[in-house]
Amino acid sequence: MAWNILLYFTDQQRADTCGCFGQPLDITPNLDRLAREGTAFPQAYSPQPVCGPFRAILQTGRYATDTGCFRNNVMLPHDQKTLANYMEEAGYETAYVGKWHLASDGGPDQPPVVDHTVTAVPPEYRGGYTGFWRAADVLEFTSHGYGGYLFDENNQRLDFQGYRADCITDYALEFFDRRDRSRPFFLTVSQIEPHHQNDHGHYEGPEGSREAYKNFVLPPDLEALGGDAREEYPDYLGACARLDANLGRLISRLKAEGLYEDTVIFFFSDHGSHFRTRNRDSHLNGNDDYKRSGHDACLRVPLVIAGGPFAGGGAVAELVSTESLPKTILALAGVDIGGRMIGENLLDVVKHTDPRRPNEIYAQISESRVGRVIRTPDYKYAVYAPGVDGGAQASADAYEDDYLYDLQKDPCELHNLIGEAAYGNVKRELREKLFRWIEKTEGKRPHG
Repeated sequence: MAWNILLYFTDQQRADTCGCFGQPLDITPNLDRLAREGTAFPQAYSPQPVCGPFRAILQTGRYATDTGCFRNNVMLPHDQKTLANYMEEAGYETAYVGKWHLASDGGPDQPPVVDHTVTAVPPEYRGGYTGFWRAADVLEFTSHGYGGYLFDENNQRLDFQGYRADCITDYALEFFDRRDRSRPFFLTVSQIEPHHQNDHGHYEGPEGSREAYKNFVLPPDLEALGGDAREEYPDYLGACARLDANLGRLISRLKAEGLYEDTVIFFFSDHGSHFRTRNRDSHLNGNDDYKRSGHDACLRVPLVIAGGPFAGGGAVAELVSTESLPKTILALAGVDIGGRMIGENLLDVVKHTDPRRPNEIYAQISESRVGRVIRTPDYKYAVYAPGVDGGAQASADAYEDDYLYDLQKDPCELHNLIGEAAYGNVKRELREKLFRWIEKTEGKRPHG
């Protein structure tokens, strides 16, 4: 059958904000219920912890170094066949609501040459989405935690008042009033919460968050490293809680419409947040605030898929990358994309169809440095390109050691073992694996 597909994704949300992934407070009851009914991925990781690059991967199924979208302020190339193109060819009605972040283009730290950051995104810049559209290219530029504007498919400005996550969901619910009931739907709801509000320099939870979540428990890495987590965490949790409440509103609407049993729901985030605890080292060559790091604080994200063949899948122990989402979505739509996209069909991981599958993930780091990371269940190893600005170049010819962590002994990644002789063989083995990843994804083996 043709499953309806709902993508509900958040911005800068750590996995450990969710009850199903270890949060002790009652922040995500709706997601936790989906995790029990469907399939949870406790070891899911972002392939690129920056907003624009991750979104380019989601829309194309290609690495950021392949599309050229390796940093923010790079538009999605018009010659890319996208997820929306494939879905519409498969007979789906597509709809997109929220943050886009792929329609403006310019150099690093410069005003965009093509600038739709605060104006309507023209149809040719929408990545193949031809139907219902309620979006802003850079939503944090056109709105705050309370109030702002975005644009519809006719380029008309739509102003909203109220908590932003609620209003974005209001627009998504509007789709159900207008949809073509003769076709399956592919609806993306791209929330910006809990991303910090750039011009205010703070996370903006709903009013009352600081009191409601004053008894928060910091994750161990943030407790150890500090940053601004103790100041910002109540609002961060408040935003995550309201995101979950709005997920519940969408689920209720699906049930009211008789669509719930025929819909596969994806919940995920583009990347996490390190709360200004990382990228303070001498290898920093670019800029950073809360992401742009190969540490688990940034790479590990919530991922739950519920409904359809993912019903009753339980918790998957294997490491997976959210680079696999496009291929998984298309497989649900009956599109065999083969080797034209990166990643794997996550249903194959759930069903353990490949006993030889390597249990590791790979990530590209940009803007703060040109870096590459490999993570296994036991170790993490990263390299950086010395002297190369991560906001100016996508890749490099040579890399040097950045960090190595023994994750079984040091899950918070506090002790860099890169120079420890006892870990020499581990480092050499991981370096070889990582360089094979780089060669496979970028077409050349680096030096170093």
